[in-house]
Amino acid sequence: MSLPEPRQFLLDLYASAVNAVSADKCLPAFLPERPANGRTLVIGAGKGAAAMAKAVEQHWQGPIEGLVVTRYGHGADCQKIEVIEAAHPVPDEAGRHAAARILNMVQGLSENDLVLCLISGGGSSLLALPADGISLEQKQAINKALLRSGAAISEMNCVRKHLSAIKGGRLALACAPARVVTLLISDVPGDDPDIIASGPTLPDATSCFDALAVLKKYHIEVPDNIRHHLESGAGETPKPDDPRFARNTQHVIATAQDALEVAAATADAAGINAYILSDGIEGEARDVGIVHAAIARQVAKHGQPFKAPCVLLSGGETTVTVRGNGRGGRNAEFLLSLAVALDGHANMYALACDTDGIDGSEDNAGAVLAPDSLARAAGLGLSAKAMLENNDGYGFFSALDDLVVSGPTRTNVNDFRAILIL
Repeated sequence: MSLPEPRQFLLDLYASAVNAVSADKCLPAFLPERPANGRTLVIGAGKGAAAMAKAVEQHWQGPIEGLVVTRYGHGADCQKIEVIEAAHPVPDEAGRHAAARILNMVQGLSENDLVLCLISGGGSSLLALPADGISLEQKQAINKALLRSGAAISEMNCVRKHLSAIKGGRLALACAPARVVTLLISDVPGDDPDIIASGPTLPDATSCFDALAVLKKYHIEVPDNIRHHLESGAGETPKPDDPRFARNTQHVIATAQDALEVAAATADAAGINAYILSDGIEGEARDVGIVHAAIARQVAKHGQPFKAPCVLLSGGETTVTVRGNGRGGRNAEFLLSLAVALDGHANMYALACDTDGIDGSEDNAGAVLAPDSLARAAGLGLSAKAMLENNDGYGFFSALDDLVVSGPTRTNVNDFRAILIL
């Protein structure tokens, strides 16, 4: 059997995974029937929201109108649905203004109307409308602290829901009595719909007490007005037993598992056995890198639990507790940790990329690793261990010209990792 060229093989797997969860592939089959006697209003938020809106326009039979908000650079050419771009991962005034417009747009609807809500990862930051008495600047500061803390996405979104005027189901209540159909591209481990983008149209089972517990766990200090907002219960979200949710439905239309399965099929077609380790791996990116390295070494040395040649695939969302001042998202951090743990193993190559095309807040999707990466870095006077301690995965792989720069993919099912063992 002739083996594929490793770098291109890994890039092909990533491309196939992203393509599998694009809006034009996965959305049309989930479109609801148009209302017989009512308006159809399309709203949404997320890195994939504009592409989702374009797919709706291309496949919807009948009049539609609406507005979606997406990240800067992630827009799409829509004719009937307005697209606004805003900041991610820290919200800005454009996102606040868009959220206020969406909330105003759904006022006064009737039970004959349909609201089609398009949600994908990133919506928490893009749909930023602080609760009464909380400023955008305060939300920005808490968002930054959460991003640096190492908190899991479910924990971050729990806090966001309880400081918002639109998240945690509040948007759906504003739409009532109209029927709300929510289509979601999942970027969260476990694919829980009410966590994706902080669930603006879905009831919330968490509480203000839970939000306070997250802030305490990660030692995040908040102003007195925000603490009072949570301790008093003023920030409580609508719960699953609220009858105003009764007519609403939701569908998760694309997941990390979908992307991984297509990547595995692509590998199999190239003659390489593929094994999916998990679609929902969480934890510190550098720790996940160490564990993946241990599994890969077991395969190479003992043929357990799989025999080489093979490729190990995984997804999910890792976190980075920022301690240094380097550049680098969680995929670069994972890959640099993997590089240190593999220590130049001769038969291993790897790729780690975010399926949205943006690793954290950088301009790359991720990076690729080869057996000679550490040696090439040393030749440039770079220490992989020191750069890992400085959270500088971007700097490491940039120096080697091994960043993967895909540009915005306009979808998002989170991290994609592949380790090729020859």
